[in-house]
Amino acid sequence: MAGSVPDGGERDVGVGLATVARLLSDPTRTTMCLALLDGRAWTARELARHAGVAPSTATGHLNLLVGGGILADERHGRHRYVRLAGPRVAALIEALAEFAPHRPPEVRSLGAASRNRALARARLCYDHLAGALGTAVTDAMLAGGLLVWDPRPELTAEGRAVLGALGVTWPAASRRPAVRACLDWTERRPHLGGAVGAALCSRALAAGWVTRIGTGRALALTEVGRAVLVRDLRVPADRIPTAGTTARHPAPPADEGPPVPDGAGRPPPEPPA
Repeated sequence: MAGSVPDGGERDVGVGLATVARLLSDPTRTTMCLALLDGRAWTARELARHAGVAPSTATGHLNLLVGGGILADERHGRHRYVRLAGPRVAALIEALAEFAPHRPPEVRSLGAASRNRALARARLCYDHLAGALGTAVTDAMLAGGLLVWDPRPELTAEGRAVLGALGVTWPAASRRPAVRACLDWTERRPHLGGAVGAALCSRALAAGWVTRIGTGRALALTEVGRAVLVRDLRVPADRIPTAGTTARHPAPPADEGPPVPDGAGRPPPEPPA
């Protein structure tokens, strides 16, 4: 009813939403959150260098994000690492990025331009495939009857059989949805997320279908991976991004970004049920 006073529950939700909005309203904090979409754990010093701020400034921002439940931290000896608090946070940040004004990125070097193109072609969205490669795989699965969005997102029986034959497995029971449509902020269309999307990406990395480019989010499709996409997932050859490195083990570029600490490159664990 117009002009009505919200009840206590609505006020509480409104306050909580405003708190999250304030946490993500600072460009330094959002820059660090976007970097953490690679699924890894980073140190404050690495994130400070990535965001172009002093380590002490980065620590202050990270404390706010951890306190607000956006990030989770863990300590190994004297070292503190931070990562996104879970898949739902990653989905929130990726979705918000789609609403940001899309201006051509400022290109300060040929290396930066190359990294921007690599991210648009294929990248990690936390723990699943995104960019032109991710949407091409998703579109092919939809067209081939392996995946449906309506009346709810799910794999078909054929989709489960095809992924099973490729060695893609995921937990039978989890708080995380098995299949979720995740809006791709560069392609402006959904790609496959959820536990199935994460399992497919994990298998692709383990089997060498895709490899990381340096230490960032960008991925390179290998020739083996290209064959799998065309033969098994029925991706049209003309939809597969071809620019960039496609060797079995691509060499990292010299200016890719901050290094990732040893032992910090593992995908975060599934949240407990």
